[in-house]
Amino acid sequence: MENLALSGGLAAGLILIVGLPVVGGLIWAVSLGIKIRRNEPPPPSEEDQPRLPEGGPVREQQERREPYELSRREDRLLPHDLRGHGSTTSRNQRRRRWHPGASGSFGSGGSGHR
Repeated sequence: MENLALSGGLAAGLILIVGLPVVGGLIWAVSLGIKIRRNEPPPPSEEDQPRLPEGGPVREQQERREPYELSRREDRLLPHDLRGHGSTTSRNQRRRRWHPGASGSFGSGGSGHR
């Protein structure tokens, strides 16, 4: 049973046999990374950075949308029969306002929208 432990010299030799290829591989990987990094284009200069438009920052645009109504058909509606997007600008652009006692979901005690 005493023979299962490695002697000090054998353990050191095993560490060298395994460690030297690992260290060599790491050195090779770093040198390859440096070589690849040299071939990459340089970072953009200050002049190439994006600038704000002349009128300042772009503002958020809000609009009310309403869905397109699909007409009743006898035959199937196929994807190429649909429009590019499913909504259009609503004729009524007035913003809905909050009314006291009119908020909350179903069953939460609110009376709903008046």
